[in-house]
Amino acid sequence: MMPLPYRVTGRRQETSDTATLILEPVRQPMAAARPGQFSMVYAFGVGEVPISVSGPPDADLVVHTLRAVGAVTRALHDARVGQVLGLRGPYGTDWGLPVPVGSDLVIVGGGIGLAPLRPAVYHALDQRARYRRVAVLIGARTPDDLLFTKEYDDWRAGGVEVGVTVDRADTTWAGRVGVVPDLITGLEFAPESTVALVCGPEVMMRFTARALLRRGVPPAAVRVSLERNMHCGTALCGHCQLGPLLLCRDGPVVGYDRAQPLTGVKEL
Repeated sequence: MMPLPYRVTGRRQETSDTATLILEPVRQPMAAARPGQFSMVYAFGVGEVPISVSGPPDADLVVHTLRAVGAVTRALHDARVGQVLGLRGPYGTDWGLPVPVGSDLVIVGGGIGLAPLRPAVYHALDQRARYRRVAVLIGARTPDDLLFTKEYDDWRAGGVEVGVTVDRADTTWAGRVGVVPDLITGLEFAPESTVALVCGPEVMMRFTARALLRRGVPPAAVRVSLERNMHCGTALCGHCQLGPLLLCRDGPVVGYDRAQPLTGVKEL
């Protein structure tokens, strides 16, 4: 339960309210996080929040991409190189990678939901020969809200199909306008051997999962990352309970066969 000190050694502003922090242990490191897991990140004197790992597995380097939405995340967003933060973890379930050889891998991220999926993209690039097709579908509110845009060409060069859409844009945007679940319609994949990883706002995940199910992907092969109010990260406080699940322990990654009847429950 005691946070380990980590020093900010790199910081990149992704959008107006989102930043990526590169953290190195001051002394003892945490275990390397698996793609999809999260850390409890502590801004000393402010508070602690769960943040998904957005970099490759590494015991000596932790990467977090976060959006400023409250007092704690604002303090973390504003952290500068040299500042020390506290980390606990890694916690939670992961994306279950690698998936079977020969599978089609579909990765769908909406907004900040692309951050927890980024380690899965790195995995797919590193083991590209393992999979038949790999597609990364990305959605955001506006072009200015898209994350990791400088990496898309490298992903494509690595044999990954990348589709991008935004909810709204002005005439300077030459790309697609629409919601990210619509990208499922024209995507080529073999439903019976497809595994889909989905993260974003719950409404986006519901519509994306429905689009995948209509194409014939089994519900258990659609893996979503659920978010609820986590306080302890160790399944003791009960704040993140969703039906029979404590999401800091039984999630955040859950098969849609389990998530579908639960995602209509409002968080109190």
